[in-house]
Amino acid sequence: MEPALVDGDRLFARQSRRAFTRGEVLVIPHPHQDDFWLVKRVIGLPGEAITIDFGIVLIDGVSEVDCWGRGSTFPEGKWQIGKDQLFVLSDNRTATVDDSRMFGPVPVNRVFRPIWHRMETLRRG
Repeated sequence: MEPALVDGDRLFARQSRRAFTRGEVLVIPHPHQDDFWLVKRVIGLPGEAITIDFGIVLIDGVSEVDCWGRGSTFPEGKWQIGKDQLFVLSDNRTATVDDSRMFGPVPVNRVFRPIWHRMETLRRG
């Protein structure tokens, strides 16, 4: 999630049942690995169509909506987000594809924990 978050940052999160917003950073359980949590950004909201074409994320055909990604976004694909789903991506897209590009839209009824506080890692130098 660099540059928004860096390795070693401590995150504080809480459960929430409110509607999610685009750009919000969430902690979610990995859909295919027990006891492994992911930190991802909400890109697609319920009912939207996500297309990745030539490295660009399009939301309902519009390209200027996703301003968080670093580098080109691959692999290409198309996803229709269901009424109770979200599409989540990493910010540093060239370093990981362990997000909705790999496992598809995520059900909203999963345990989502929006980030509400971050303590930065002390950096020496």
